[in-house]
Amino acid sequence: MAANNPELARLANSVLQPGFVGTTAPDWLRRRIGEGLASVVLFGRNIVHPEQVAALTAELRAENPGLIIAIDEEAGDVTRIEAGTGATRPGNLALGAVDDVELTEQVAYDIGRQLHAMGVSLNYAPSADVNSNPKNPVIGVRSFGARTDLVCRHTAAWIRGLQSAGVAACAKHFPGHGDTSVDSHHGLPHVAADAREIARTALPPFTAAMEAGVRTVMTAHMLIPAYDDTLPATLSPRIIRDLLRDELGFTGLVVTDGIEMGAVSDLYGIDGATVRALAGGVDAVCVGGENAEESVTTGLTDAIVAAVRDGSLPEERLAEAAARVHEFAAWSAALTRGVPAGDPRGGDGSDHEIGLVAARRAVRVHHDPAGPARFPLAGDPHVVEFSPVTSLAIDGRTPWGVAEPLRALRPGTTSVRIGESELTGAAGAADVLDGRALRPADGRELVVVVRDAARHPWMWQALADLLRRRPDALVVEMGLPAEDRLGAVHLSTHGATRVSGIAAAEVLTGAV
Repeated sequence: MAANNPELARLANSVLQPGFVGTTAPDWLRRRIGEGLASVVLFGRNIVHPEQVAALTAELRAENPGLIIAIDEEAGDVTRIEAGTGATRPGNLALGAVDDVELTEQVAYDIGRQLHAMGVSLNYAPSADVNSNPKNPVIGVRSFGARTDLVCRHTAAWIRGLQSAGVAACAKHFPGHGDTSVDSHHGLPHVAADAREIARTALPPFTAAMEAGVRTVMTAHMLIPAYDDTLPATLSPRIIRDLLRDELGFTGLVVTDGIEMGAVSDLYGIDGATVRALAGGVDAVCVGGENAEESVTTGLTDAIVAAVRDGSLPEERLAEAAARVHEFAAWSAALTRGVPAGDPRGGDGSDHEIGLVAARRAVRVHHDPAGPARFPLAGDPHVVEFSPVTSLAIDGRTPWGVAEPLRALRPGTTSVRIGESELTGAAGAADVLDGRALRPADGRELVVVVRDAARHPWMWQALADLLRRRPDALVVEMGLPAEDRLGAVHLSTHGATRVSGIAAAEVLTGAV
């Protein structure tokens, strides 16, 4: 169908931001760029090492020098460029815990310098969500914190740092994904707050982002009856046009979160969600996190063209969206050209020391000197790490934990990682904990590592069971800290990055 409408197809191509499979540019993607595709998104599967990414982006821009090349690099737990090795910079929650806006700006600048050297022009970050619900399954450590004022100042600082390095920022997930209890990758979250409460708590970070110069906002896939009781925010003219554009005055590019996510695709299909998002006021559609085949992009182009022809998507609206994409592409290209290129291995060939500095400052230690635990560690410990199933926003292969960093400092360290399925399986939790956690720790100090323990009942129970039998165990929480801390010695790293694990190991051993 699109082949019979080349000009319309070109408009349709320009509003798509697809991902792809492979570490070099596939032929179909090159061809589609020639047919008007204005944006491409990189994911962890496209990345081997920094020099390879720089070569890939150069290959893509050979087809169109103004191509927008985007990535979802929040750092912290959500990293793409370091998915295989673990992040060398802590995420938002750690930066919020330190609460030093200059440090936040420096970390974002370091990220931006590396992305810029790799040829990336748009970063889908930072998360401007206020994590007001501690049970939130998809935001958590990706937020700077639970206080609106804190999130405002660090959102602004992060944007300033990233954009000063020549990479465009993107504030997400509008109008705020922090007060939710459903992961939008799998279902549709509902926000119960009224408009006044949302305006007071969730919207100010987006206003701060605009004041800091952000030119891209990403929408959230969630239902907010205070504004629209029928359509999710990504598809809602009341939220995109009336709230974001008219009330808040945003004139930049509006991009969707992954359009194949269950919150919208389960309701309307990928094609239907794409058309409704564009009709509702979105300018660009992100796709390809899960569906990266050529057929998906072709199908979306055809669906957009068909929607214009049947009147469900006015051609003027599509043309307006395409114009905003091209306007943003020109602005981001100028931003990129304004900063000299660096070394793709690091901001300026550095080892990202600022990331380790930030991770160290984010560690919080709660120590009861009268308790049974010895601190710091005197010998080589046994480490038990409880591993949850993470959100799809987090690359499941990314290394995390404290065992390996501890082993670097104490070579005799032993370790085991235990998941929910093992504790709920046929063997039973008691037998698993006895055989894999307690017996190997006979005569050794015990370190127990958890990740969002308060959000996972199985993990919280397992931690409590271990501490009843080994009250001298040292506990490390690498997710969102709970209000009730278990353990006479309890460390909070505010994230599960590689540098957070290093920082925790240094504290545990007394190296720092």
